[in-house]
Amino acid sequence: MPRMTKPASTSLSFMKMHGLGNDFVVFDARKRDFSLSEALVRAIAHRQTGIGFDQLAVISQGVGDAHLTFYNADGSTSGACGNATRCIARCLMEETGADRLHLTTDRGDLFACDAGDGLTSVNMGYPQLTWDEVPLAEAMDTLSLPIEGTPVATGMGNPHCTFFVDDVMDVDLATFGAAHEHHPLYPQRTNVQVAQIVGKDHIRMRVWERGVGITLASGSSSCATAVAAARRGLTGRAVRIDLDGGSLQIDWRDDGVWMTGETMHVADGTLTSQFIESCQ
Repeated sequence: MPRMTKPASTSLSFMKMHGLGNDFVVFDARKRDFSLSEALVRAIAHRQTGIGFDQLAVISQGVGDAHLTFYNADGSTSGACGNATRCIARCLMEETGADRLHLTTDRGDLFACDAGDGLTSVNMGYPQLTWDEVPLAEAMDTLSLPIEGTPVATGMGNPHCTFFVDDVMDVDLATFGAAHEHHPLYPQRTNVQVAQIVGKDHIRMRVWERGVGITLASGSSSCATAVAAARRGLTGRAVRIDLDGGSLQIDWRDDGVWMTGETMHVADGTLTSQFIESCQ
């Protein structure tokens, strides 16, 4: 028997955005409730047969201006995604005319504001600095992990492992990142950063994101690296981080870690009912 075609109403509109090349597919569920299966998320992530993204985000109604839910390209969820939060915040501020927003995520409450000159700032909250907050598999000093290279562990709503190196380009990030993402000290896997100190307020960084791979930029990884460098005494608490896709300003203040940078709303599109049905 031929498979029945679902009506066009099952199609889903989306936005394509990026922050410094860290790219996202964003769905707005504030007026239409729907669910996304892991299979559908993975299919959308495919860069040849889907749309392609580093993370997927869903905007829904929240106790503040909106609630954000994040997915990795492998279909797993993530508690935080800094660059996606900035992109969505910029979109919502343009939609409403507001210059400040209160957003909620699985990470907690996040606050965003217009930083002027087309830049958007998001407070990513307080860093998680103890082993059980990151989380790690057992009690230990998060400032010096018992892993070759003595990386720093930091939680920013998702786990991070930051290695300080002499030259980030000397690291085979594809091999290095994949190996450490699944390190047994990280029961939830981890994002992996290699960071090079350029000066007291300047870091060069490359990133491997758990469930994704190498990305051109990562907001939460930038925050984690800035916190790790400041804790080590390698930099101050306000730094510029140069990533493969561009630069972010990170400022670890008393009220949390603020991240500021550019955003881009690339396009709007629609997933067809045929594509959605093929993933079920």
